[in-house]
Parts: sequence; C-alpha cells; structure tokens
Amino acid sequence: MGLGALMLSLTWASWMVRARAGDMTSTLIIGGSRIDVTIESSEWKLSQADLVHWVQQAGEAVATYYGRFPVPKLVIRIAPFEGRGVRHGMTWGRDGGGLIKIGVGTETIPAGLNEDWMLTHEMVHLAFPSVSDEHHWIEEGVSTYVEPIARIQAGQMTALQMWTDLARDMRKGVPNAGDKGLDHTHTWASTYWGGALFCFMADVQIREQTHNKKGLQDALRGILTAGGDIRYDWKLEEALKAGDQATGTSVLSELYAKMKDRPMEIDLSKMWKQLGIESDGKAVHLNDDAPLAAIRRAITSPETAKAPQSADGWRPSAVYAGRSASLLKQRGES
Repeated sequence: MGLGALMLSLTWASWMVRARAGDMTSTLIIGGSRIDVTIESSEWKLSQADLVHWVQQAGEAVATYYGRFPVPKLVIRIAPFEGRGVRHGMTWGRDGGGLIKIGVGTETIPAGLNEDWMLTHEMVHLAFPSVSDEHHWIEEGVSTYVEPIARIQAGQMTALQMWTDLARDMRKGVPNAGDKGLDHTHTWASTYWGGALFCFMADVQIREQTHNKKGLQDALRGILTAGGDIRYDWKLEEALKAGDQATGTSVLSELYAKMKDRPMEIDLSKMWKQLGIESDGKAVHLNDDAPLAAIRRAITSPETAKAPQSADGWRPSAVYAGRSASLLKQRGES
C-alpha cells in the first residue's frame, strides 16, 4: 500500500470511529448504489429528515445527469460548525466507492439547504477518474459546469438562473495574456472557471458537430461507462478519448490540445449572443430566436437526461438507520 493510500485508509478509519452514540445515521438507496449518511451530534436547527432530504436531492440530481449514481457505495459525513451555510466539501475515492465530508452550519434552516450547490458539486467528482495534479482543472471544471445542469434536469432550479450565473461568472475562466494554459496556470479562477469554460465550449462544439444530437453529457456518461470514476487513476488523455468515442467526435482531445499549454483567445460575448443569452445590465433574458438557441435549450433539457434504463431505476428511497436522542427532543418526538 502506498503512502497516499495508507493515509486515506487511516483518515477513513478515524472518521468511522468518530460515529459516536449521539451521531445520527441514515441510508439512501439510489438504484443499486448505497449512500450512508452520518450526521455528527450537535444542537441543530435542521432535523435529521432535512439533512437526509438534502443528500437525497443531490444524489437525485447526479443520478439524473449520469443516468445512474456514479459509485456503488458512498459515505457522507456531515460535520457541524457555528453559523449558517454549507462549507468545506471534500471528496475522496476508495475501494468500493467514495467518501464525502462536508460542513453545515448549526443555524442553517431548510431554505438554506434548498439553495445549496456544494453537495451536488462534490458528488459530481465521483463520476470522473482521478487524474494527476496538473489536470486538477478538469476535475473542478466538470463539477462546476455539470452541477447546475444536473439540478435543472432534476427539477431543482431553472435554466434562467443557471445562465444568469454563468453570464456573470464564466468570464473568470477566460485566460489572461500571461497565462500558460490550463495545465500550467494553477490559480483558483483557472482551475474552477477555466475548467468550466473548457466544458462549456466542448458542450457547444459537440452539439454543433453532431447537429445537436449529442453533447458533453454523452461524453461524460461515456467516460463513466468505460470505468472512469473517482476510484481509478487515469491519464487525462484516456478520459478525453473515451468521451470523444461516446460522441463520435474529437472535440475534447482537440480542445485540450489548444488550451493545455497556452492561453486561447475566447470571445464569450459572441457565444452568449449566438446562444441567445442576453443581458440588459439588470437581468438576463433568453432569446429563442438566436442561432444556437436550440443548443442552449438542449444542454439543460430534462429530455437530454433520459437514460436507457427504467426511469424508476435510480430513484432513491430513504431508510432511517438511527436517530439521536437530542434531535428527537428538539423535534418533540419520543
């Protein structure tokens, strides 16, 4: 066992040991995948059911986008912190599945969880193979780009909200003149938004080349079907090749060749106009008469997410494995 694997095993073991009597545990089943949730003991404003529903929503979104849940088993540990919101999500692969640790503020209310994106972002990480450090941008870029689309396709947010957010934030990923390409520019903006920009451009180009019959979603499903999930170390070129084979194009490999070692000139304003994403300075409007409006609609359409298997095959059902006495008192239960 290598040092990295040993450290992960020790970390995993230490978190499992911390499942104290006051912690709450629940299990969700999504298709053939099992999600074990441990909620660390605290004075929560949220109920156990609120937190499990939040996990279920994220799991549904990811399973909708990929046609199935990415790994056979996932352990999620929810740690409390003072205040509100969701913070510090981290995801690891391990034999049999994955591990996510994420923080939730003890003052958070259910509406705050409904607006959260972070847990879905972390779950998307499960669906892409682990690559070397210089390619970390693809891992974060895929999660940043896919997360809102998955939530839209699961009926959890609107396409207008996503395009409004992307019209505001995607420019952060446009390379600066002094950048050295995605593999060599390791800033936060290049890692997250440069990676997301790569995914966005690839999505549009795949749809243009396939007459809107396939997109990045097909490529990412192809990578997952080929065995590329977080548990396995792959070369990035292998993953991109698998994605290209799934779409019958060479978009991913060719775009990577253009963006990996040097800054690529990108006209985002032109792309927004072609897709029909228009801003008047106060709000974003979607123009369905734009040249690529059909591509814009297809990217987020629930119809795009339909998987070959039964539509009910991945729907989750919650099984409560335990509740803490302190939470039951908060909820007035006995």
